[in-house]
Amino acid sequence: MILENNLTGENVQKQSWVQVRLDKSGEKGDVPTEYLYVLPTTSKPSNSTLAIFNDSNFEEHRTLYSQANGFNSHEKPHTLEEYAIDHFRPPPKNTFQRTLTFTSPRKRNAEQLWKHSRDPIKQPLLKKLLNKDELVQESSFAFNAILKYMGDLPSRRARSSNDLTDQIFEGPLKYDILRDEIYCQIMKQLTDNKNRLSEEKGWELMWLATGLFVPSQALLRQLTLFLKTRRHPVAMDSLQRLHKTLRNGQRKYPPHLVEVEAIQHKTTQIFHKVYFPDDTDEAFEVDSSTRAKDFCLEIAQRLNLKSAEGFSLFVKIADKVISVPEGDFFFDFVRHLTDWIRKARSSRDGSVPQFTYQVFFMKKLWTNTIPGKDRNADIRFHYHQELPKLLRGYHKCTKEDAARLAALILRVRFGDSKYPMELQSIHNFLHEIIPNDLIKTQSSSEWKKQILNLYNQDTGMTPENAKITFLKYVHKWPTFGSAFFEVKQTGDTTNYPEHLLIAINKNGVSLIDPNTKNILVTHPFTRISNWSSGITYFHMTIGNLVRGSKLLCETSLGYKMDDLLTSYISLMLNNLNKQKNTIKSSK
Repeated sequence: MILENNLTGENVQKQSWVQVRLDKSGEKGDVPTEYLYVLPTTSKPSNSTLAIFNDSNFEEHRTLYSQANGFNSHEKPHTLEEYAIDHFRPPPKNTFQRTLTFTSPRKRNAEQLWKHSRDPIKQPLLKKLLNKDELVQESSFAFNAILKYMGDLPSRRARSSNDLTDQIFEGPLKYDILRDEIYCQIMKQLTDNKNRLSEEKGWELMWLATGLFVPSQALLRQLTLFLKTRRHPVAMDSLQRLHKTLRNGQRKYPPHLVEVEAIQHKTTQIFHKVYFPDDTDEAFEVDSSTRAKDFCLEIAQRLNLKSAEGFSLFVKIADKVISVPEGDFFFDFVRHLTDWIRKARSSRDGSVPQFTYQVFFMKKLWTNTIPGKDRNADIRFHYHQELPKLLRGYHKCTKEDAARLAALILRVRFGDSKYPMELQSIHNFLHEIIPNDLIKTQSSSEWKKQILNLYNQDTGMTPENAKITFLKYVHKWPTFGSAFFEVKQTGDTTNYPEHLLIAINKNGVSLIDPNTKNILVTHPFTRISNWSSGITYFHMTIGNLVRGSKLLCETSLGYKMDDLLTSYISLMLNNLNKQKNTIKSSK
């Protein structure tokens, strides 16, 4: 056989299939590389030389390879041979292996369904699925994808990294009964697999599967023994992942691209960058079974925060920033969100748009936030999250308040410098220290004089103390710790202006006049009976569902308002339940 398309011996080592031409007949075709032996020579070898490389020698070579690479030689590798007797469908009689038809055909008396094969299947391995048409189709579809992923079946079409893994794992995540079938298919393809590249890809699938779901109790023992008796480096890691999945629960969605690419690059540890409000970031290890709550606790511990209460992970993708529910698996949420955004913004030309995302860790619920109580949280989070709200003019703030806070902002920026040169040109960055609705209420020179006078009174104050002093000042305001939303309301134009500023905080939902910053009304969470949101709106019912009043708002941030309201009310109900349980236990 002669390699075609300028292929070399290196391609044989790195690919599962290559195109060859038979020297005698001139026929061309794809050949699995496991049946090829690269003979380095500058001229055609003699017939006597070729005779050395016969079938028996190849069989001996492959046996030695499997002993050296497939399992622990001191312990017989566990297979599904015994399990298959009771649980697999009967094998078809007198089947032939269709690969390598140009050499002597390898006839089998009966196909061994529990061993590696290059042939697609038309029926599931497990006989319990045979009478379920939809599951039969799903099983053969998944196995076909496994063959393509492992390189046992040529696939001409270029694919993204998780196209095939989606095809393999969507079925068992949808139908519990398919989970045993997928594990059996993967173990089958890892049993007596003579192709090193195919075997490596099979272990990638095993690693991914064990991080998604577990098999039934009947198959769990088989899978555990299978993994324990292999010495492949991914085997033990897969066993650990299986135990984690048993302990933490099963996923809802196929592996995220990050997970697939990690194992494809032989990396079983995934480190994810997390961004913080103070413009810093750190990398944290996250795995397939990491839930958002666990992730938050790990971050809080690393940053020496006194508590993770009120903090949340946020995913920024496209033009949206969405909070991750604490009970969700991190990669499940990101996968679901990415798919949702992709479907909503499908390209007109039919191509699939690709989106990158960033993960942020921030304070979300400010129920028990008291400045000075958690110094690290104040310095790294609370100050940097409250400052933009002040500068956008959301708080009701006097000129005196603004000047005092501006002096503290300068202390944060310049530390204990008595009179830095930058203050000479303070008029150039007033928008960075004064609320935007107050800048023009007096001249730049008046602002400069007033701010510098207050700045000099704080000589010796460190930037960290300036941040905490700033927070203690704004903590006195009823809008401290609020999330603000500029909306257009269409429900009650008699009592409220058309344009409103809505603040959601620990006290409830406040409606604010955007011009005067006066709080028109605050609806406590106990009075809010219903709410809903869409792409362009947010609706809320106050009081009785029948006779209560309704707030109808036009906004593109309805999803954020909905999530925040849900989170505050859930926290309130959880706290009430804790109080009730405490009272009961004390009686």
